[in-house]
Amino acid sequence: MYEHLGDNLKLLCSHYRSIAEVCRKLGINRAQFNRYLGGQSRPTAHNLKRICDFFGVEAYELGLPGEQFAQLIGLRRHDQERSGANDPLLELFQPLRDNASSLLSRYCGYYFEYANCMSVPGQILLSLVHLREDRGSFVFERQERQERSRAGQAPAEEWVVRCRYLGAAFYLQDRLFLIDYESLTDNEMSQTILIPSFKSRIGRLNGLKTGVSSGDRRTPACTRVVWDYLGSEINRVNAYRQVMLYAPDDPRIDDDIRQRLAGAQIRDGLFEIE
Repeated sequence: MYEHLGDNLKLLCSHYRSIAEVCRKLGINRAQFNRYLGGQSRPTAHNLKRICDFFGVEAYELGLPGEQFAQLIGLRRHDQERSGANDPLLELFQPLRDNASSLLSRYCGYYFEYANCMSVPGQILLSLVHLREDRGSFVFERQERQERSRAGQAPAEEWVVRCRYLGAAFYLQDRLFLIDYESLTDNEMSQTILIPSFKSRIGRLNGLKTGVSSGDRRTPACTRVVWDYLGSEINRVNAYRQVMLYAPDDPRIDDDIRQRLAGAQIRDGLFEIE
């Protein structure tokens, strides 16, 4: 496949303003990427997957002869443009999508999200969030893990409830707006609004989250939320081990997080809508 890799990568990069922009969004060193383009070096399996995910192609497609690859990409872009032109939802959000790239790109990376748990009042829920750019849009994944009641002494694997939220992020009037849905059950959505950081380095972002509890009543609720920036690359296994419910006085929750979550609370930190 590597015989045609460089030329096919050049074609894909031609749809962007510059090679530097592609390298920045991919998180790959410019000199290293130039060696891919020139055929002097082959991407590692990890970098190849990042390249394929970013451009929306399969690894085997990058190995197609140039003319065949160009035809494939041309047809794919035509289909995407045609489907987008006929989708009222895409048209509705297109202005926000166009204006967000330069403002949201600096916030891409991994975060711990701290929030007063909507389904277990009085507990702090720590989730893992990954915000990234995908073909001009900003999307994110949020992983949650909660323990069920142990009253029945069920097996340990049944004590845990896992949730995986998928969503989109937008930047509007100096605020980050994020909307997501629970992808494992398709039974709830939530919205988060964050106040961005105007410092040179991203640390912690304050905001509000609205949604519903995971209980049978699906009670609408609102809570303060804090996003704690971890970096653009992390050990996901170690990070996920920390995803769980915490008591407010747990020493693993620092005073700054507690103070940020405690402001203007109503009943265990939740603003409930009856």
